[in-house]
Amino acid sequence: MSATWKGGDCGVHAIIHKEEEWYVAECPDAGTVSPGLTIEEAIDNLKEAASLYLEEFPAPGRQTPILTTFEIPTHACV
Repeated sequence: MSATWKGGDCGVHAIIHKEEEWYVAECPDAGTVSPGLTIEEAIDNLKEAASLYLEEFPAPGRQTPILTTFEIPTHACV
C-alpha cells in the first residue's frame, strides 16, 4: 500500500521520547525531528517541520512503515 504526499492530508507517524525537560517528536516518514516542552507542542512543531520539508522535497509515494518491538538482554537496558 502506498500513499502520495500531494492532494490533501496524508497520515504520517510520530515517535516521541523525553530528553530531560524536552519532548522530542520524530517523523520517520519525512525524516524530520522537532522538540517541544509538552507532547502536544512537540507534535505541533513536528507537523510544521514535516509539512515544510515535504513541500520542498516531495515524496512521490511511500510504503507504510512496519513498527515492531524486540527484546534485548536485561543487562543491556539502561
